[in-house]
Amino acid sequence: MNYKTMVISVASALAFSVAGAATAAEVKLPGTIAWSAYNTGTTGYNQSVAIGKALKDKYGVNLRVVPGKNDISRMSPLRNDKVQFIANGGGTYFASEGVFNFAAKSWGPQKVRLVISATSDANIALGTAADAGIKKMSDIKGKRVGIVRGSPALTIGAEAALAFAGLTFDDVEVIEFGGYGAMWKGMVNGQVDAAIASTVSGPTKKLQASPRGIHWPDWTHSDNAGWERIKKVAPYYVKHTATLGTGISKDKPHEGGAYPYPLLITRDNQKDDLVYSMVKAIHTEYPNYKDALPAMSGWHLDRQTFKWAVPYHEAAVKYWKEIGAWTDDMEQHNKALIDRQNVLGEAWNSMSSKQDLSDEDFKKEWMKVRAAALEAKGMNPVWK
Repeated sequence: MNYKTMVISVASALAFSVAGAATAAEVKLPGTIAWSAYNTGTTGYNQSVAIGKALKDKYGVNLRVVPGKNDISRMSPLRNDKVQFIANGGGTYFASEGVFNFAAKSWGPQKVRLVISATSDANIALGTAADAGIKKMSDIKGKRVGIVRGSPALTIGAEAALAFAGLTFDDVEVIEFGGYGAMWKGMVNGQVDAAIASTVSGPTKKLQASPRGIHWPDWTHSDNAGWERIKKVAPYYVKHTATLGTGISKDKPHEGGAYPYPLLITRDNQKDDLVYSMVKAIHTEYPNYKDALPAMSGWHLDRQTFKWAVPYHEAAVKYWKEIGAWTDDMEQHNKALIDRQNVLGEAWNSMSSKQDLSDEDFKKEWMKVRAAALEAKGMNPVWK
């Protein structure tokens, strides 16, 4: 499957239309809104700030962007109602599925909902230090690969990249960091040779400017066996050719993979009026923030991925329907994803009697219960 089959293109005449239905509501946002996002300097953080400026100029809204070094630290304030939204990444999928760090007793599957997303001309790929001599993915064997504690999205991204070359973490030296920023500082400082990132992420520019330099090994699209291995590790990745990023251009593209990033998400029970107003404001204000950063083009309507791995909030769906961007096929897909979350939620509730198990035994038991519940409904558990 190539990237374009995942993205729903809508006629350009609709791109910024708000005329839609006669019942369309006005944008009504509170004076202050909070999002959590990746660390300062990352593309997710920077894009959030750019959108915040546009909302301030148009609606007088103060958008407070709270940086979080990993998936848990970004998700916690959403769960605790300290922020209303997250500009998140692949960890959204893990939270919805209740796997990895979200398999812990204190978490479980989260009923998160998409609002709007961005897919630019960048990839989510494994960047390497040019002086490490990693020309192709198989050259990474024996090298030092960074991962981030508490961030399965980054860790699984690195694992998927290794899987493309038929490698695992056993074939490399794994270096663990406390956060994304620290990992990329480690790249510059010579502590590590490879780390996952968006190709437009700010810290990658520091590596390029350093004596080490930067290189992005291709995940060649014609290597079907390699891509089969990627899909087994990270089913949310799709083939994508990047023409945007550090050391990447239309003349020097990167053949790899991507998924929507950032994904603006919220809780399933977030207030409808707030979600509706947020998606409408971000969509209609696109002309006023699109030039803030090269990757901002990913927020355009024709870059939206309406059929991904996590369902959309019903108030966001209401807006997308009003502008004619939502189809019956998308509706069926969305309902199936909500059904999956409900199955996971019921399975998690059945674990209430297992709280006396050790943390490790609890996780193992949950993964068994989770897989059995999904398989009983004819759903693929992906992980067991």
